[in-house]
Amino acid sequence: MAKNQDSEDRLIRRARVTIRGAVQGVGFRPFVHRLATELLLDGQVCNSPQGVTIEVEGEKARLDEFLLRLESEPPPRAFIQGLECSFLDPLGMSGFEIRESRGEGPVTALVLPDIATCHECLAEILDPANRRFRYPFTNCTNCGPRYTIIESLPYDRSRTTMASFEMCPECLEEYQDPANRRFHAQPNACPACGPTMELRDPDGTLRATEDGALEETAACIRSGGIAAVKGMGGFHLMADARSREAVERLRSRKNREEKPFALMFPDLESVRAVCLVSPLEVRLLSSPECPIVLLERRGGDGTLATEAIAPGNPQLGVMLPYTPLHYLLLRDLGFPVVATSGNLSDEPICIDGQEALHRLRGIADRFLVHDRPIRRQADDSVARVLMGREQILRRARGYAPLPVFLKTEGPCILAVGGQLKNTVALSVGNSVFLSPHIGDLDTVQSTEVFRNVSKAMPDLYQTRVEGYACDMHPDYYATRYAGKADAPVLAVQHHHAHVLSCMAENDLEGPVLGVAWDGTGYGPDGDVWGGEFLLCREGGFRRFAALRRFRLPGGEAAVREPRRSALGVLWELYGEVLVERSGLPPLESFRGGDLGLLLDLLRKGVRAPVTSSAGRLFDAAASLAGLRQQLRHEGQAAMELEFIADNSVSDAYPVTIEKNTPVAGRPAPWAPTWVVDWKPLMEALVCDVEAGVSPGIVSARFHNALADAVAAAALRSGVEKILLTGGCFQNRRLTELAVTRLERAGLRPYWHQRVPPNDGGIALGQAVAAAGSFRELNGPAEPASVEKPQWNDPVPVDTLRRK
Repeated sequence: MAKNQDSEDRLIRRARVTIRGAVQGVGFRPFVHRLATELLLDGQVCNSPQGVTIEVEGEKARLDEFLLRLESEPPPRAFIQGLECSFLDPLGMSGFEIRESRGEGPVTALVLPDIATCHECLAEILDPANRRFRYPFTNCTNCGPRYTIIESLPYDRSRTTMASFEMCPECLEEYQDPANRRFHAQPNACPACGPTMELRDPDGTLRATEDGALEETAACIRSGGIAAVKGMGGFHLMADARSREAVERLRSRKNREEKPFALMFPDLESVRAVCLVSPLEVRLLSSPECPIVLLERRGGDGTLATEAIAPGNPQLGVMLPYTPLHYLLLRDLGFPVVATSGNLSDEPICIDGQEALHRLRGIADRFLVHDRPIRRQADDSVARVLMGREQILRRARGYAPLPVFLKTEGPCILAVGGQLKNTVALSVGNSVFLSPHIGDLDTVQSTEVFRNVSKAMPDLYQTRVEGYACDMHPDYYATRYAGKADAPVLAVQHHHAHVLSCMAENDLEGPVLGVAWDGTGYGPDGDVWGGEFLLCREGGFRRFAALRRFRLPGGEAAVREPRRSALGVLWELYGEVLVERSGLPPLESFRGGDLGLLLDLLRKGVRAPVTSSAGRLFDAAASLAGLRQQLRHEGQAAMELEFIADNSVSDAYPVTIEKNTPVAGRPAPWAPTWVVDWKPLMEALVCDVEAGVSPGIVSARFHNALADAVAAAALRSGVEKILLTGGCFQNRRLTELAVTRLERAGLRPYWHQRVPPNDGGIALGQAVAAAGSFRELNGPAEPASVEKPQWNDPVPVDTLRRK
């Protein structure tokens, strides 16, 4: 038997291997070449639209070792999604070579995100003896741009924005040498043959080039000026973070009143001087993704103009340099800078030099530009460490467009997301590719970017969209866009999409209870939902519970004025008698204003929509506590309420959970089974405010009460898996309290990690919903009926419309 096995191992065989995943642009083919050469195997390797294809032949035992090491020893940035191997008769190959890419077949290869500069490249740009000394476009297969320069797959130089830069002999030699870390590094370049820099005045006048441009940019920032700097995925606006005057000037010009600015520090040591940094946060800051990381700032540090950078916020958004250009500029400066997106507030980031000169005129004093075109924009990602895990709050550079993998394959769906924090998702097979953050679709520029991304993603993967998924809100720009498509459209309820997104990310199947809390979501009953407990399983969901409803006087104006939410809550509590509590902060803020008009809207129920929104309840609490009556940026009131909470307070306001009583005998199809009644909570809160209890204690009791409500409702559901999703769970205090209470109750809480809990994640949930509904595209016009689940209630499904 042993002899037979030995003979089998010595037989010459040929293996045909197809590898799918993130295997292009990461040095995978050179790795295969080195491994095959070491094992004395013959054959070839090439990129293909599916990933990497290998033909290798030799002794069976060596082939087995080759296959094992392919999966166990890949390059650092590679990710193998699937490996298929067939053993065939040998062809008598001689030697092992890397061949030109093949372009036939469907595209299934993964497009890598842009990757921060590696240590080897950084050492080169800091070495005076190296030919790339101070060259700001240095990269290799381990780092540099990917997503932002790719035109089409397979990932080859001719299919990137580097195609017009002809490599010099030295760069070409590196590019063609399998033993070199720049072998087939598609953006490979040097000062002799690569992109160049220029510094221009706002009128376009050239001031300096190359290293002189960097030096003058540093001088501009050092003297208090504002520089627009073209990076890897778009422009930053940079200013001296130590100078209150420079930061306030940037705020005024950018039309950004109080929203925190992101900071870029020269190195980790300078971050530690200003912020508290845990080992996990160090790893996240220094990772190849290099996101903006939310850190607690140290008290009493006067190095930065912190109150101008992040007014009233104990956290700072911090990142390290992630391109050679950033490293060189920050090294020359030696101090941290504000590094905010190159745009006006609510507009998408600029990616082109001429575009920046036009759109950023009047904001920037100098423009540091380069001639490497950006094909696809990618803003900076935002992340934090929450309960010992990384959590992404804005998914863009470094993370997008890597996919989330589903359990089953489905048709090609384009999910267009929502109105705010928009992202687009494309499902191909069992992969859902998420676009980088696009932003709010409220401007001409942002809707143009949205349309471009929606068209470019199917083009990139060379696939035909078979169906669309969108939000149920009929007035969202993305919803109207999907409605014009010549394909079936699934309108997915907003909070259902939130829960499905969290399920997909955590690889969960139903039943689950999704606690979906946010500011606004269109309910199929016409109400504004936002404090939802949804029982979800395959095919649909049931509204198990919801927060007690109240009216928002003036409708959408309440989003910008927490005092209107407070007024709606007070009306629900006291009706006409609320005027007797005129000393409360929100009522005081209306003195001599619109109080009478708003009360009339509440009386008549006109322009005062009903809502179950947890986000608006947070606003009401912040307003009543006297913290914020009108917003300067999204989420400001809730953030201030979170930050002020007294950590020593453990008691909570009372909350009750009651069976929902039908108004006319038979419950409405979308009525929740249970109502989480915050009335006793808010009555106690009002009494505390009138008694002069500190806002810190009020906030702590409020947060504790809502966390108690989450656990109490979850226990009533009879479901073990509890998902926390929606914008309200960006609140660290609420999330940690809820998770702790759920775990104490013996339940299993889940939350977002790689996909944002806010509306930046709903495109994933929409794609998941559509994948199930569109699996049989030639079936009946309506979704198939859903089996009645064990809780004996009808399961509403999302609305499928066919053209």
